[in-house]
Amino acid sequence: MSIRFKSADVMGTKAVSTKEKKSDLVRVFVKGGIISPGDFQKIIQTANELGANFVHLGSRQDILFSLKDKNLEILEKTFDSIQTAYDTDGEEFQNIVSSYTALDVMPTTHWLASHIYHYILDTFDYKPKLKINITDPVQNLVPLFTGNINFVASSHENYWYVYLRFSQIDTKPWCAPELVFGYDLAKLAKQIEAFDPQNGQLTHSEIFRKAREGLTINTQNLDQELTYPEATSPYYEGMNRITGGKYWLGLYWRNNKFTINFLKALCELCLETNIGKLSITPWKSLIVRGIAEKDRLSWEKLLGKFGINIRHSSLELNWHLPVLDEEALDIKNYLVRALDKQDISTYGLSFSIKIRNMVLFTSIVIEKNTQAKEKDPDSFNILYSKDFNPNLSEYYYFVKNVALETIPSLLIELSYKYYDQLDVRKTGDPKENAEEVKPGQTRKYQCSSCLTIYDESIGDPSSDITAGTAFLKLPADYSCPVCESPKSAYRLI
Repeated sequence: MSIRFKSADVMGTKAVSTKEKKSDLVRVFVKGGIISPGDFQKIIQTANELGANFVHLGSRQDILFSLKDKNLEILEKTFDSIQTAYDTDGEEFQNIVSSYTALDVMPTTHWLASHIYHYILDTFDYKPKLKINITDPVQNLVPLFTGNINFVASSHENYWYVYLRFSQIDTKPWCAPELVFGYDLAKLAKQIEAFDPQNGQLTHSEIFRKAREGLTINTQNLDQELTYPEATSPYYEGMNRITGGKYWLGLYWRNNKFTINFLKALCELCLETNIGKLSITPWKSLIVRGIAEKDRLSWEKLLGKFGINIRHSSLELNWHLPVLDEEALDIKNYLVRALDKQDISTYGLSFSIKIRNMVLFTSIVIEKNTQAKEKDPDSFNILYSKDFNPNLSEYYYFVKNVALETIPSLLIELSYKYYDQLDVRKTGDPKENAEEVKPGQTRKYQCSSCLTIYDESIGDPSSDITAGTAFLKLPADYSCPVCESPKSAYRLI
């Protein structure tokens, strides 16, 4: 049932309606979120031939489009030619998620390079029924634990933590006692899947032990616990400079409808300018990496020709919504407008609208309650993750059973709670706190790409940032004055 709003002022203009249903979509499994422009071009052409005018991007880095023409022969021909799996029958199979998309965009583990991702993904020669994540814990663009089997990079070269979670009842993923070598991850995942772990008959440790017994794989003993990344939400949009003088371009659509015409032109320009790979983020956005300085103007012309906006605020960007859920999109649009009128900073925070069951990977969740009776007014709960870090997989209620109209003021109050806890440096033990920042004291932040320091007492005169400006008050599109890395590349020192 749609939300009941008390007045027209609450909603403003409603989202464009659509007759599409998620069950009517083709899901293309873009393994690891990595795809060549040539293969993407073939997928787009096929979607267009079958009646689609746009495609969607999924939170598991897959591509989705409507199947208005039920000609499955065209699908089979296309996907056989590019050796890419797809599904038209619900969610029997799952895409493999990876943090490849974060390379060059934000800091990464020292040994984790592009070829490592490719080699590991190539070893998965089957279609998984379980959700599998392959992630770098240093980055914060791709969530670590939204899979059933979560492989997380360790400090030992090409050895990975194994975290299992087979039910939403499991508040925290279970960590295996061994690190597993990268090229053995597919063997282990396939063996785990053979035990049908979601039926609840075996514990996590029993499943891992049984799967491990039947395999010859390279492992190391677990010698240190995983260090979680900061909870700061990423800025994943716009044209951004990277090391070597090249650029990455992040593209985001408010309604998650990427038009066929624009994507065709994008693929053509990729091929013309020697862009080898495109990558999809779980935030339903697209990243083009490796744009040369000489080609920058061509890309800016492409964006201008199609009227593409690449300067959305973090308040607009950092939301996770279910695909094709118009009600969730309406709620988000209302909340964004309400918060924008208050001129409130939400830098570092991310939000989910939870209408039905979904895996959470944001710091704040707006959860709609199930109505006992059809005529009951809509009500919502607001939850936040431990330390506002969704990777810790623990959520707490902030309020329960509140009306939609009260949520903006409550989110502002919760944002103050977030910024207050940033004033205390956390030690390894969450019960111990480092020395608090004293009144008048300023901080220094360092760009992890080129090591340039932002000193709050000095500001950044080259960017018209006055002395005394707190880092958290910098605009979301602030970039390093030396290497142009985004604000998310800075770390408190």
